[in-house]
Amino acid sequence: MLKWTPYVMVRIALFFSAGILLGIYQPDLLEEQIFLIILFAIFPAYYLGFFLFRNRHAMRLFTGVLGLVAIFLFGYLHLLYSTQSRSDDHLIFVKNPIHYYEAIVRSAPESKSKSWRIEVEVSKVKTNEWLNKKGKVLLYISKKSIAAVPWQYGDRLLIKGSPVELKQPANPFEFDFKRFLGFKNIYHQQFVLANQIQKIEDTRRKGFLYYSLMARAWASSTLNKYIDGEQEHVIAAALVLGVTEGIDTDLQNAYAASGAMHVLAVSGLHVGIIYAILLFLLRPLSRFAWSRWVVFIISIVCLWSFAFVTGLSPSVLRAVTMFSFIALARPLGWRTNIYNTLAGSAFLLLLFNPYLIMSVGFQLSYLAVLGIVYLQRPLYDLWEIENRVGDWTWQITCVSIAAQVSTFALGMLYFHQFPVYFLVSNLFVIPLSNLVLVIGLLLLVISAWSLAAWLMGIILTYMIKGLNWIVFYVEDMPFSLIEEIHLTTTQCWLLMIFLLGLIFLVEFKSLGWLCLSGVCSIVLIVTQWFHFNDSVDRRQFVVYSVNGFSAMEWIDNGQSYFMGDSALLHDQERMRFHIRPNHLNSGVEMVYTNLPFKKELQKGVSVSHWNGNSIAFIQHKNYSLPELAEMDYLVVAKNSINTNKLVNPLNVKKVILDGSNSSWYIKQWKEFCAKKNISLHTVLEDGAFVLTE
Repeated sequence: MLKWTPYVMVRIALFFSAGILLGIYQPDLLEEQIFLIILFAIFPAYYLGFFLFRNRHAMRLFTGVLGLVAIFLFGYLHLLYSTQSRSDDHLIFVKNPIHYYEAIVRSAPESKSKSWRIEVEVSKVKTNEWLNKKGKVLLYISKKSIAAVPWQYGDRLLIKGSPVELKQPANPFEFDFKRFLGFKNIYHQQFVLANQIQKIEDTRRKGFLYYSLMARAWASSTLNKYIDGEQEHVIAAALVLGVTEGIDTDLQNAYAASGAMHVLAVSGLHVGIIYAILLFLLRPLSRFAWSRWVVFIISIVCLWSFAFVTGLSPSVLRAVTMFSFIALARPLGWRTNIYNTLAGSAFLLLLFNPYLIMSVGFQLSYLAVLGIVYLQRPLYDLWEIENRVGDWTWQITCVSIAAQVSTFALGMLYFHQFPVYFLVSNLFVIPLSNLVLVIGLLLLVISAWSLAAWLMGIILTYMIKGLNWIVFYVEDMPFSLIEEIHLTTTQCWLLMIFLLGLIFLVEFKSLGWLCLSGVCSIVLIVTQWFHFNDSVDRRQFVVYSVNGFSAMEWIDNGQSYFMGDSALLHDQERMRFHIRPNHLNSGVEMVYTNLPFKKELQKGVSVSHWNGNSIAFIQHKNYSLPELAEMDYLVVAKNSINTNKLVNPLNVKKVILDGSNSSWYIKQWKEFCAKKNISLHTVLEDGAFVLTE
């Protein structure tokens, strides 16, 4: 307990976070009223401890434990009350069809490949009558119906149609988009045309965020005005404003492969550089007694002005909040305990939004900063270099190693890859990206002076070209990226504890930490062995659910035989989202499009004999099924069979309608199969069809 005494905010943040996590994973553990009763019962028990315990140490221990339990319960209840779907007037409880609804725009328009996406907040819905309801909806507006979105943050809209509740993942091990949006209190989406939306004129104030988004739009247009090149535009917007929209797949993959992905989002590293520059510029004031508070006020104003210009994006808010606490710690004399400062900022952010704890950016940001704070100095002290350039290189190397060690496990869990040459790339990428940030901000400040801004723009353009050249060069190096890494959440925890045990072993020289790491490594190996036997060493036939596309796959002990539309095969985004997760779990290393067990009967009609099963695939509209009387499975694609013209009896175990069929055609097959007592599986409604042997 004595060792924990200086870390007050660390204890509070940890127990508050534990309560939030319990609320996320066990929201219905007990009734809310029971937790409230327990929480309020702690307060009289706290004062009772002064009479029960004569020993001062025992009394402090008792009251301290009660306080931490209260914080834990408060975190749990705070999560429940922050979950909008638990409210009776939420949109999710509307059972009657919605014809119209009123909503307020709550985000800037985001460009997708075929649509514009905006987030709206519902205030009223029209069923049989107008009802006051609340909830958030992701609105997708077809680009065919409108070239650009005219609606801005704060606009009140009347929208025709009914929001659709988000569905569970349709394919094996697919990313759970419903759960991800649920952490943002979004449970519905709707695909609309522009003529289904009408702006309602009112006198509502736009709000602070509206002006922040307008400031970001101005900053983005200013950067685009003075920086040449499409790739240079998007990288400048990412490094200076934290806007990652528009970064193409090749460029994103290059930054990921080089280990420089972290620079594409404004984070603690960028805000730390701004704060360090401010401290350097304000150093002449240090000789005055009142300088600490002046430096703090100027720093806070500058940091939050930067956050305002970037549109108050979540990543920037996290970083600015963190460094606001660090700035406050200086005049208050808290500099000796950076861990309390970091914990205080995390507690404040979670108090504002408890679901931030499930944000990848939040987790990686705080882990990276903790790693740098704890490991960078001991690593740096291992090697004393008198040469200034060598010392600077070693400092960056230590920062990179510390950040990588602390985020190593999470990076593999979320991104399934590891950049081999991160040390090499970060030697150049970190200083160059920081220069781009500083010069980019300077460009915005002097943008009214056209000549100076033009010169700054030229410098920035060539700096970003150099930065992109470095990451592409590192990506092209042999074995630059270890990909297709499968790691479960449990294995991620085991790996983090294993690394933590090794770090503490070096620091405290205790064999107990070595035993902890050894146990974790053994359990990790055992879980991987079970995964191999359960998921890799097996055979599997899958008809994937990909809207508008045919996609079938035969997986045999890590080898994949894939059959699908050529457009889907070349669509990296859809393949990554719908198909790749099952490849990762099944240990797929090779993918073949030539199926040795497939027999082509005619164009658009084939039969595959695999593992004792006969599978027919038809995408030809003029085929009447004479040879398919005794098939195990029939996969129908592209509305190819007219059920009204079926004369021969359909003798199959199951009919499977893949993702290329239309809704009216699926309805037709449902009616036919109900009459003929045939088993039917539609992947667009029932999810992917999986046959495992």
